[in-house]
Amino acid sequence: MTEIPDAEDLSPPPGSTPSEMFPVLTPAQQARVLAHGQRRTVEQSEIVVELNEHVTKFFVVISGQLHILQVSNNQEHVVAICNPGMFTGELNVLSGRRGLVRIRAAEKSELIEIGREALQTLVETDSELSDIFLRAFILRRLELIAREVGDIVLIGSRHSLDTLRIKEFLTRNYQPYSYIDLEGDTQVQEMLDRFSLAIDDLPVLICRGTAVLRNPTNEEITGCLGFNEGIDQAHVRDVIIVGAGPAGLAAAVYGASEGLDVLVLESSGPGGQAGASSKIENYLGFPTGISGHELAGRAYTQAQKFGAEMLIAKDAKGLACDRRPYEVLIGDGQRVPARTVVIASGAQYRRLQLENLSKFEGAGVYYGATHLEAQLCGGEEVMVVGGGNSAGQAAVFLAQTTRRVHMLVRSDGLAKTMSRYLVRRIEETPNIELHTRTEVVALEGNDHLERVTWRNNQTGQTEPRHIAHLFSMTGAVPNSAWLGGCVVCDRRGFIKTGVDLTTEDLAKAKWPLSRAPYLLETSLPGVFAVGDIRGGNVKRVASAVGEGSIAVSFVHQVLAE
Repeated sequence: MTEIPDAEDLSPPPGSTPSEMFPVLTPAQQARVLAHGQRRTVEQSEIVVELNEHVTKFFVVISGQLHILQVSNNQEHVVAICNPGMFTGELNVLSGRRGLVRIRAAEKSELIEIGREALQTLVETDSELSDIFLRAFILRRLELIAREVGDIVLIGSRHSLDTLRIKEFLTRNYQPYSYIDLEGDTQVQEMLDRFSLAIDDLPVLICRGTAVLRNPTNEEITGCLGFNEGIDQAHVRDVIIVGAGPAGLAAAVYGASEGLDVLVLESSGPGGQAGASSKIENYLGFPTGISGHELAGRAYTQAQKFGAEMLIAKDAKGLACDRRPYEVLIGDGQRVPARTVVIASGAQYRRLQLENLSKFEGAGVYYGATHLEAQLCGGEEVMVVGGGNSAGQAAVFLAQTTRRVHMLVRSDGLAKTMSRYLVRRIEETPNIELHTRTEVVALEGNDHLERVTWRNNQTGQTEPRHIAHLFSMTGAVPNSAWLGGCVVCDRRGFIKTGVDLTTEDLAKAKWPLSRAPYLLETSLPGVFAVGDIRGGNVKRVASAVGEGSIAVSFVHQVLAE
């Protein structure tokens, strides 16, 4: 793909080069691709990939030229050109989801055509081509997102909880979209009139230019975008992984790369709590840090590379644990069967015990500090509640764009709960103010948070402040209620595994095997728990990734029994 003078070019993101996003394969590399596909001749103006069709084919241009087209209001706009030696595709080639662009032959052309499954085999077996293809696919998707290339339009308000939810859902799933803001965009009334919408209908997602979804659920968005189409939910898998945080994604990557038939269930999008981290600086191998969103995206692409499938916006509602294969219930009577299960459904931040908290969630009270939230509070005073690493990362990140960050902790300091590098970063950041032995006691405002009152628990003194943005990152509550007693949990609801399961626990659970549970195995044979949901888990991304990979080794042993 090359840039053309009269088109809006898909220029590479900072840090990449045109040759990485638009590489030219050598004749020897093209021959290796041809070994997995076939030659095909297309005529001028022939469409080789249609917008919104499932992407099942990948093309390398031998001769001729392909145009990559954005389609809006039935008008085609050339965004890139594919010349000889270049190839089509981005991340949807791996997932098989619907295409975001139309590809048309600009002249009579000879191509190498390769099916999606054959492409997956190629990237698994050819390291050189795998690196070329995957880097190009990732960079192209990032540029499509940056350029808002696609046919998804969100109309909403920056003060709306559901607008923020939809934004986060699309962002976490790497879906390009255009956003029209009710308060600040002159196009609002035109769009409302065109689709016969009222202000009360917002937020509205216009999908493919025709489907109008009024305040859609994540599952409705998924249905419109076709994320889960083509996945056989009745097929018995080797392993189902519940949750796509770092632990679940690690299990998916290692399981799929080792030949297991893997299905991941995820209620929102890849990343889990770590996906909301603005910058993780103590993860091995990333000396300059990496955002949770970027880390999750890379891991998700790895899992797809090896053939793992993912059902998006599918909450686990229960586990049928009285027979094997086990079945995970995902709502509406749907059951997904598997020989083994890895539970990686994580934990969520504990909610502040304030009477009117729900009124301001998403309208001033947030549980993650990503660029989406940071855009809402630039130049203002904000508050971060919590003393763990996530709270520290949020405070440092927000300090870059806000006037002042107030950190509130109920303890007498940060040393016992936060990594030393973050403590020092906070101490050295002049616009971060730490309030120890302090807690929030009141929230005030109309449609949006306007004032926060905190209390010093040592002196009893209260202080109201005009703060409109509060980031709550206090403790964790395990997402284990859906298991319905199938596995033994501790008194706080975290799942007990391995040596933490006592003789009494196993007797009560009627453990049926002569062997003891494996490391990370629950009181139910072949069911494992990893990451934040597991009792005794160390709350670190590296720990979660390690547990996910280790669990797969024991999955193999269970399948061999």
